Amino acid sequence: MTAHHGDVVVDAAPAAASGWRHRLARLPTRPWTVWVAFAAVHLWIAWCGVFSMPERVFWDLSLYRYWVADGLVTGHWPVLDGAWVYPAGALVPLVVVGWLARELPTFGLTVDESFAVVWTLMVTAANAVAVGRLLRRPAGRVAAWWWIGFLAALGPVAVGRLDALVAPLTILALLAVAGRPRLAAVLLTAGAWIKVAPGALLVPVVVALRRSWHAAVVPAAVVSAAVLGVVALAGGREHVWSFLSAQGDRGMQVEAVGASPWLVWGLFSGSVQRSFDGQILTYEITGPGVQTAGHVLDGLFFFAMLSTAALLLWRAWGPRRLPTAELLARGSLLVLLTMVVTNKVLSPQYITWLAAPVAVALAWRLPRWRVTAWTLLGVAAATQAVFPWAYSAMLAARPGATSLLVARNVALVVLWVVTAWAVVRPAVTEDGAAEPDRVGASAPA
Repeated sequence: MTAHHGDVVVDAAPAAASGWRHRLARLPTRPWTVWVAFAAVHLWIAWCGVFSMPERVFWDLSLYRYWVADGLVTGHWPVLDGAWVYPAGALVPLVVVGWLARELPTFGLTVDESFAVVWTLMVTAANAVAVGRLLRRPAGRVAAWWWIGFLAALGPVAVGRLDALVAPLTILALLAVAGRPRLAAVLLTAGAWIKVAPGALLVPVVVALRRSWHAAVVPAAVVSAAVLGVVALAGGREHVWSFLSAQGDRGMQVEAVGASPWLVWGLFSGSVQRSFDGQILTYEITGPGVQTAGHVLDGLFFFAMLSTAALLLWRAWGPRRLPTAELLARGSLLVLLTMVVTNKVLSPQYITWLAAPVAVALAWRLPRWRVTAWTLLGVAAATQAVFPWAYSAMLAARPGATSLLVARNVALVVLWVVTAWAVVRPAVTEDGAAEPDRVGASAPA
């Protein structure tokens, strides 16, 4: 069975499995085992975030609740009445959760706990929809298990942030590109108005659609126009783009890849400090040359993003075209890695951005994703080990925690380079044959 849209093809024909996929095929086969693991992971995260150590892992949720409560009581809303660090669309899930937490029975919970419980339920529901859609793919069982493993590896931060909503949204969007590109564009644009990252994936989507590029561009423009119109009518026209300047004015975040040399330097010198920025509510690194490096990264970020877009265009239209499925999945991962590696801001929840292309590539059963999938699981586990478990030790410049964070950053750079090389090199499968130009090859029946 094959479905077409422009140059994007979905082929459900059986395909031979490689050795590592044979081993993955030994995973529990019954659907209920996937859902039991899914429930166990989310229950553990909920317990850690709501009851065990909320001040460490669900801190942002208390801030979200404050913004909503302030808006409901005083009528003063972020974006509408002042600058905000997030895009305007982020207000929607915050207000929904705030209203539900206020209206539903609290069962003796505090206001912060009630908000956190409702938030966790909303994210869990979104993740469940993503897992359900993955399982509908012929190789979706492997992808679903990997996605659940990733959430467990990254830990509570995979749920207790706004990024937790855009991750499953991105999975759904990438899965929809082949058959419903307009829906994919709507989902990515909606995600971009919550957190910026999903909007960047419109670049590989438009490139992968080739001659049908308008199927993504037009819906994205309509959604953005609608958001801008609503914000303008509500009085927030002057602040609708404030999230861009808020990010640009930030210093070098302590977890950023670019901060790694100063993290190591700080182990031997008192001239490098890890200090708290009370305005942005994050930890930044200061020392000789840090400010200059931040300005360099600002320029490098835009140059790297433009270069990535040019590379994808070349691989889509050049003499040796990259197959559509690989172009979409690997191109999406490359765009997101470029945003992470060249950014002077790298919070632990940003790692969730990287999971969607990997889960979708596994569901499509694309070749050469084994190392990428395992590496990203390691990156997620190292991220959780630092935040929240060893964060205080890292801020105190302890060698073990600092070395783990630097190793995580080095792994991100290596994954970035490997992904870029996978986009550049000729498209061949693991057995040496040319890759088919299709989206969503299947696993064996």
